[in-house]
Amino acid sequence: MNEKETQILLVEDDVSLSDWIRDYLSNKGFIVTQCMRGDEAVLAIPQLQPAVVILDGMLPGLDGFEVCKQVRQKYSGVIIMLTARDEEIDEVLGLELGADDYITKPVRARALLTRINKAIAMRTNIATQLQKTPSLPTIEPSQEPTKLTFKSLQVDKLSRSVSLNDQLIKVSSKEFDVLWILALSAGTVISRDSLISQLRGIEYDGFDRSIDLRISKLRKKLGDESRDPLKIKTIWGKGYLFAPDAW
Repeated sequence: MNEKETQILLVEDDVSLSDWIRDYLSNKGFIVTQCMRGDEAVLAIPQLQPAVVILDGMLPGLDGFEVCKQVRQKYSGVIIMLTARDEEIDEVLGLELGADDYITKPVRARALLTRINKAIAMRTNIATQLQKTPSLPTIEPSQEPTKLTFKSLQVDKLSRSVSLNDQLIKVSSKEFDVLWILALSAGTVISRDSLISQLRGIEYDGFDRSIDLRISKLRKKLGDESRDPLKIKTIWGKGYLFAPDAW
């Protein structure tokens, strides 16, 4: 994507920081629109549909995490969280709510530019992969396998065990259940709603983050990069995709 054609919505209530980021990115050829409140951003993002949203975590009106959650179903572009909070749970929550990246303050200009370009390229690649992914046939319960193998990964339902590169990986019972559902539908996107319905038999209410945390733990145990996952991918606004060829 040409930078000169890329619109960025900058949601930041620190005026001096917002102006500094705007000036830097404008000099790099981006079109930058500024917003100071979270409740205003919820309305502006679906309307503007910018290529990138830089979203502060702590905002008046509505915090950035809530903004991210509310707009993800209506917005398919890049969201980069920008916040002073550096705790791991905040990073995990931001990413699992649909953010493409998470940057802690103080902001370095060149690093921000690199993250923006990387996130745009990654989202473009995901869209291309989804277009190429063939639909898989529905598996009837009687036909469901008891063991799944993806190159170096083996998932055994009978023993409820997971091994990677011939090494047994210790996972909890709940983590195994999530992994099995995703692996069984490898190559297709599984929504949070579907995951929770299959695991608990209830409808997803939009607030339960337990699935996201289980997947975050699985990624760590299976050697998947949390910032740029290649094996268990987050497909923003849709759900999760187990990549069968990434193992």
